Amino acid sequence: MRVRIYQPARTAMQSGAAKTKTWVLDYAPAAAREIDPLMGWTSSDDTQSQVRLRFETREAAEDYAREHGLAYDVLEPHRRKQNIRPRGYGENFATDRRGAWTH
Repeated sequence: MRVRIYQPARTAMQSGAAKTKTWVLDYAPAAAREIDPLMGWTSSDDTQSQVRLRFETREAAEDYAREHGLAYDVLEPHRRKQNIRPRGYGENFATDRRGAWTH
């Protein structure tokens, strides 16, 4: 069985970094989802697709996968640029501004 290990990204409703420090281990779907002909809902007999394990570190997630004989892919997280500096409103009108100020 194949799994993927990754750090989740922020949701669209988050401004902070909460719930992005842990590592997640997800199982890959074993079969395609089927469409119910009556209601149109999708379903699957694969119960592993419902399992999501959380770990404090990447190494702990990798160790778990190795102990249970799981082939795994590690997805590296995208890092935010660290050179963003908070600015004040008055800096929008500074004379040494890089870009042209227009309405």
